[in-house]
Amino acid sequence: MGRFGIESPLVRSYLVFLILLGVKIAARIFYRIGMEWIGNPPPDRWRRHRIVAFLNHTSLYEPLFAGGCPNLFLWRLARHGVVPIASKTADRAVVGKFFGLIAHKVISITRERDETWSEVLRKIDPDAMVVILPEGRMKRASGLDSEGRPMTVRGGIADILESIGEGRMLLAYSGGLHHVQVPGEKNPRVFQKIRMRLELVEIGAYREQMMAVYGPRGFKKAVVEDLARRRDLYSPVEPDTDSPEALTPRPPLPVHPSTPSPGEGETDRQA
Repeated sequence: MGRFGIESPLVRSYLVFLILLGVKIAARIFYRIGMEWIGNPPPDRWRRHRIVAFLNHTSLYEPLFAGGCPNLFLWRLARHGVVPIASKTADRAVVGKFFGLIAHKVISITRERDETWSEVLRKIDPDAMVVILPEGRMKRASGLDSEGRPMTVRGGIADILESIGEGRMLLAYSGGLHHVQVPGEKNPRVFQKIRMRLELVEIGAYREQMMAVYGPRGFKKAVVEDLARRRDLYSPVEPDTDSPEALTPRPPLPVHPSTPSPGEGETDRQA
């Protein structure tokens, strides 16, 4: 018997898809959703995703961004999605049940690089699409995490990049949802505009470039710093990010892999 009493993987996929479709409809009714692409994405921009990295994590209401996704993407998430979430979120009575049904495989992980993170890596089969929050925790109203630390990118996404061969990584830069719900508030505000920017990266080429420049020992730090810089550059949180330059794709930025990565040795905690 599967989680939540769902034995058949196909039945679970249909149930997850219906839930995601319901979230999409609700989001379109109660919010104005703005999505922009960085660069000139191809016509099949919503296909071939193996990794979806959601950056600038600010609220548990981020499933509202499903309102800007086509149904084929939601179906892929329902059929082949692998989503790690923090055990503290998974253990909540109502919220945990909801997040347990937002993808085909939802895996509760701890704050440590332990067996729960190994389980995530084991679930990445040739058809999997991993959806991850590389920062591993939520930004509070202060701009810091719940412990008062800056919002760095964790190194777990580098593990996933090393384990996946080819395909696309979809980088999703959130404009933030504190105007909808600040962590700790009970009720969300409706009829707000929520914004996101999207960028496509070919996984094989990205990994080869990083490895060629920084080598295996510097790969994790290079990925961590590159994604953090892209987040700070592209997330539509300030008025000046509306300029045309903000939608111009940039190459990976240089880093200095000789120093330890922020949060090195820790997995990606999902808050």
